[in-house]
Amino acid sequence: MPEASRTADALTTSAPDPGASPEALPAEALRAEAVGGPVPASEAPQEQAAPYGRPGKPLAKNPFLVGLTAGMGLLTAWALAQALVTSRSVIVLVVVAMFLALGLNPAVEALQRRGLARRGAISIVFGAVILFFVLFGLAIVPPVSQETASFVSAVPGYVQELLANPTLKELDSDYQILTRIGVYITSGGLAETVAGGLVGAGAVVFDAFFSGVTLLVLTLYFLGSLPSIKDYLFRLVPSSRRERAQALGDEIISGIGGYVAGNLLISVIAGVVTWGFLAVLGVEYALALALVVAVTDLIPLVGATIGSVLVSGVALLQSGTLGIACAIISLLYQQIENYLIYPRVMKRSVDVAPAVTVIAALFGGALLGIVGALLAIPVAAAIALIIREVVIPRQARL
Repeated sequence: MPEASRTADALTTSAPDPGASPEALPAEALRAEAVGGPVPASEAPQEQAAPYGRPGKPLAKNPFLVGLTAGMGLLTAWALAQALVTSRSVIVLVVVAMFLALGLNPAVEALQRRGLARRGAISIVFGAVILFFVLFGLAIVPPVSQETASFVSAVPGYVQELLANPTLKELDSDYQILTRIGVYITSGGLAETVAGGLVGAGAVVFDAFFSGVTLLVLTLYFLGSLPSIKDYLFRLVPSSRRERAQALGDEIISGIGGYVAGNLLISVIAGVVTWGFLAVLGVEYALALALVVAVTDLIPLVGATIGSVLVSGVALLQSGTLGIACAIISLLYQQIENYLIYPRVMKRSVDVAPAVTVIAALFGGALLGIVGALLAIPVAAAIALIIREVVIPRQARL
């Protein structure tokens, strides 16, 4: 049986050596051993055809490609920086709106605990905010309009007094001041200046009004969707750390709300005290000045000083004695507020050292002005919480 003998010899020569290493075995033999039999011809690995030719080696990292990649990265970073600078006002509005929403959220939750739905609680809190701004406008606009009208009506008298002044007459005879003023007025230069000033002032007022309305709308939206925003952001944290991150986030949000509530309480106290002693002293526009003090007192570090300067200046226009008395009382109240009221109120909301508070307010004011000074203290409190609860324990375990 020569044919059977040849078949047996072929099987013997093709069978792998049991003692051979896996690296020495061909791929077909390894696969046959894995599946327990010979591999069908249809399943045998075949070299795929390359219709466009075999691919070559990757491009070498030559200096030109490295420089091009670095240049594209720099251009992208520059474009992002320009976009951030251009949209700075929008970013500030969004940040302030979120800050106000977090500050108003404790009041909303307090109403919810009394049985109100969240939508109804938001309506009450937001209505109170709008009512405050309306009352503020009603208290400020009439005195300002009255004083402006009085000044405009008194301008002719001021001009006559200036013309009758001997010193001005002597200067006019030497330098023709009145003649030049008359030429400037009749030539149209004054009209162009006044028109440009009015247009600029109108643009500023319109921009402020539009920003205020946008801020209120964004605050309302953030306040309404705050729970869903929190849940979405916490889902971005890995599940193993989500519980701790949620606890820290809730503590930070609670601190921001406590800071806003405490700051509002201090401002209300400042406004009530100011209205009281202004009414006792008989200063005009006591309510309007008290509201101005309450608003300026929201600004850390310098807000109370700005309010006291405005009050003392208005009182000084009425009487020197009234101005000095208002300045002394305002200075005394600032000391009471700084050393008694502010520490007691803020200790319950933000646990930040006084030095850190001052430094944070200075940096925030330098970066974003009044808005930065307002946001700096709760941000510093949040950073201090993260360092105390995350960074320090981690360093202790190393």
